Amino acid sequence: MTFQLFGKPARAGRLVRRYGVARVEAEVERTDEGYVVRGTVSGRPGRIEAFRAPAPAVFLLNNWQSWGPAEAVTPETRYPELGTIVRDYSPYLFSPLPGELLKGPVSDYFAAWDGGLAGFAAARAGHPFFTVEGDDLVGWIDYFDAVFEAPVPLEPLAVLEGGSGAGDVLEGYGRLVKRANRVRVNPWNPVAWCSWYHYFGKLGWADVLENVEAAAGDRRGLPFDVFQVDDGYETEIGDWLSPKPGYPDIGGLARAITEKRFRAGIWTAPFSAAESSRLFAEHPDWMVAEGGKPKPCYKGWGRTIYALDTTHPEVKGWLGATFGALRRAGFDYLKIDFLFAAAMPGERRKAVTPIQAYREGMRAVREAAGDAFVLGCGAPLLPSAGLVDGMRIGEDTAPYWKTKPSPFQGPNAYFALKNALTRQFMHRAFWLNDPDCLLLRGSEIELAPNERELYALAAGALDNMVVDSDRLALLGPEERALFRRALQLRGGRARVEGLLGELGPDAYIVDSQGGPGGRTRLAVNLSDRETVIRGRAVPARAGAFLG
Repeated sequence: MTFQLFGKPARAGRLVRRYGVARVEAEVERTDEGYVVRGTVSGRPGRIEAFRAPAPAVFLLNNWQSWGPAEAVTPETRYPELGTIVRDYSPYLFSPLPGELLKGPVSDYFAAWDGGLAGFAAARAGHPFFTVEGDDLVGWIDYFDAVFEAPVPLEPLAVLEGGSGAGDVLEGYGRLVKRANRVRVNPWNPVAWCSWYHYFGKLGWADVLENVEAAAGDRRGLPFDVFQVDDGYETEIGDWLSPKPGYPDIGGLARAITEKRFRAGIWTAPFSAAESSRLFAEHPDWMVAEGGKPKPCYKGWGRTIYALDTTHPEVKGWLGATFGALRRAGFDYLKIDFLFAAAMPGERRKAVTPIQAYREGMRAVREAAGDAFVLGCGAPLLPSAGLVDGMRIGEDTAPYWKTKPSPFQGPNAYFALKNALTRQFMHRAFWLNDPDCLLLRGSEIELAPNERELYALAAGALDNMVVDSDRLALLGPEERALFRRALQLRGGRARVEGLLGELGPDAYIVDSQGGPGGRTRLAVNLSDRETVIRGRAVPARAGAFLG
């Protein structure tokens, strides 16, 4: 493939480009895998074209945050439903540049095709993304309205070639991201219980006590490390240290868990404040603004939600105090959600890009969290590398398989599991992947037995975090045995085949090597009909182990 780097034919050596009052100075390095561009940018760059090549017939598209899709598309792919999402929920849920979403396929951070990839190894100041322009795939870095009086690091760009399919180049890209962001992968791969997918927002204190007792009563059948309380305990979004009536204080909440010899986990959305929260009422000046007034970020919980200005010194102090209090209470597993809010464009105390603001907020949380395990969710992915231990890499799962055809239209198990497969290369390169929760119960659920089994076995074979979210009283011997079976599959180094559709629609193979049980090859059929995968007939929505 022939391609251009910053408007010039690709070749090794020094590269200098002027864009009006902006200047890029870089070194183009030729490597065994392709090209890597590193350098600086200064002035007011706005949006810079960094890469241009003929558009592949099929490529792996990646959305900027946890819940967005990673899937094979063509240059003609469109997502018309995004207009409704932008209008009714949030312009910034699936991009900090929502206007681009409505034009055509947008792939954030990287695009991968058969034997090739173009991708950015870091997002520290700008937002890197790819679009289809005519017959070309074009990579951009958007620096918003920032002015850099002194040079700042350019988002490093890699163009990789090699192998067949997308597996080799994605692994190479993962190594570059790991190095560029100085990622230290946590050696502890959690096994946890989470309250959300049975109780949702109706979680009561009696429910917490019932399940922690049940977990403590069957450590052999349910070997949890962590017991995590999700959304539903707090009085309002933003008021994290004041549980709602019926709950003890946060210290009592944590003690009920740690006294049963589990690590205590808790959910927050640290950069969000509901219009009805005490936080918003007392500190409207802490919010990202537009025209001098707090700027709405998204709709949730039947309310308007605002975003904290994470460049504000008092906000950083509040984040430090909040997470310091949670740590002192006994929580050392911190799930932080709806993180995209901190990257919403708008007026802030400091003249920085939304990406820089997001990273300032994440560093404040990370510092206050200390050695606690930090699990990100609803997060801009690349700017989070090196700042979290684990990351949700897909849409919310659900107690049902699939209700809508679009990967942008809400919770379901199908799209959650699909992303666990297509973003597997991020595991142990960017962080530990969280494929979202297993739902194993056989009642109060619409998932069929084969669907529940497939999700569990795939999460295990992928070596991902394994988190159950059931009322534990509903799990019988078969469900508990499936949970342990999933755990026994972990520990290997897994690669996924079929990312570009080469095995058939919704057909994949998880090939894991080096685990305690030796090599495991799991054929995964996410489709609604039986599919033959490498000579093996695999039923719809099911998996089969290959010899």
